[in-house]
Amino acid sequence: MTAHPGRGGELAGLLLRVAEGLRGFPGCEVYLVGREAGAPDVVHVTEVWRDEGAAQAALSAPPTADGPRPADVLALLSAPPRRTDLAVLGGVGLPAAG
Repeated sequence: MTAHPGRGGELAGLLLRVAEGLRGFPGCEVYLVGREAGAPDVVHVTEVWRDEGAAQAALSAPPTADGPRPADVLALLSAPPRRTDLAVLGGVGLPAAG
């Protein structure tokens, strides 16, 4: 996601609050927020969900009382977010399937 100039820190902060709200959410395996080195207004979110149903449940869950609303995040973006869906094959850091 690319924030309006000078607002990358604010965007990252909101997304870190989203991450806190997902702590313990069923099916959320990974939710990482990072700023691109050399481009502080570019923020990446890497998510790994157990399945599509869990991801959709998170998207449709009502925000917590003190959590950011989707409109709060969208207001900081200078362009629509780019999404890439991957089929995770394996690696380090995720629990074993089974």
